[in-house]
Amino acid sequence: MKRVEDYIRSIPDFPEPGIIFRDVTSILQDAEGLKLAIDEMVKRLSGVEFDAVAGAESRGFIFGMPVAYLLHKPFIPIRKAGKLPCETVRKTYDLEYGSATIEIHRDAVVPGMKVVLVDDLIATGGTMKAACSLVEELGGEVALCLFLMELVDLKGRQALEGYRVESVATFAGA
Repeated sequence: MKRVEDYIRSIPDFPEPGIIFRDVTSILQDAEGLKLAIDEMVKRLSGVEFDAVAGAESRGFIFGMPVAYLLHKPFIPIRKAGKLPCETVRKTYDLEYGSATIEIHRDAVVPGMKVVLVDDLIATGGTMKAACSLVEELGGEVALCLFLMELVDLKGRQALEGYRVESVATFAGA
């Protein structure tokens, strides 16, 4: 029986020498791989009490939407700045080379709402930490941070200390 890791293509020296890029498009292009990835993410939600699924643009949408659909939960998009049409709250965070800003609709999370946050990958944890801050700023509670892949050497879990974190596949290295 195949594992999710078996569907993830590893591309050496991308985007720069010494980096091994873990490519999820190989999962998306294989019906069995995609089904396995979503099924494994859903399994990690067993016993987790939550009201909604939120995903970070853009790969958090790809994996968060089917999870929300299968569990009959609403989906909340967390987008890059300037992409949402209604009133938003925003969070700017540091990247390896610069910064980024994400936003969520101000009315997407109500006080007391329990939210599962989904993304394809946890590396340094910066994007997810910012997403957690947005949910909490609106009065919500982060029930779980769920990832398809984790690059353990980049210590993203440390950035998310205090939050429950689950990942389907783990990889050593950067």
